[in-house]
Amino acid sequence: MIKWISNLFSHTKTENNTDCRKSEALEHQKNNIENVSNKFLIIGLGNIGAEYVNTRHNIGFKIVDFLARKESVTFETVKLGTLAQYKFKGRTFLLLKPNTYMNLSGKAVQYWMGKENIPLENILVITDDLNLSFGAIRIRQKGSDGGHNGLKNINLVLNTQNYARFRFGISDEFKKGKQVDYVLGDWDDTEKTALTERLELASEIIKSFGTSGLEITMTTFNGK
Repeated sequence: MIKWISNLFSHTKTENNTDCRKSEALEHQKNNIENVSNKFLIIGLGNIGAEYVNTRHNIGFKIVDFLARKESVTFETVKLGTLAQYKFKGRTFLLLKPNTYMNLSGKAVQYWMGKENIPLENILVITDDLNLSFGAIRIRQKGSDGGHNGLKNINLVLNTQNYARFRFGISDEFKKGKQVDYVLGDWDDTEKTALTERLELASEIIKSFGTSGLEITMTTFNGK
């Protein structure tokens, strides 16, 4: 009888310990999920080098640079790029500028998604778009590369087109055969004057993406 009672308490204690471990494991898993869902990777596409800094093709870099200055954070050199980080309303925003040049952007995106455990739905790729008038905004949940080499490589490396992209219009005001010169050329004086307001808007779009979600962000900002 004494042995039976002892075994009973021992079995109960084992069950309690098992339940505690399960509870701790579930809580740890829950915390991991919350940490992942509150972390966002914002990728500004562009080319490295002083000669590209103020070019139309580098609007992705320019937007994340503007936001970093606005939030008083600085970029640090990391593997496959430079990275800045800031927090807003409980969300962590990682601003990435790949240093792989435009045509190999996917490598950096894939690496930092994996390193920071960021799901596909929490990435936003910012790029220029010739098919939109200057400063026009188009945010989409998915889509083709539209002839953009940066998006083309990201699609290839990630093996999907199902990620959010933020296209910033640079217009197509160039003569036949001059597309490369135009895209890799500097903004004209009129564009430079208008850029500040557009960059402010772009900053709000990024914050909205992380705090309000993609659907609300598209509804609120597309066409502005």
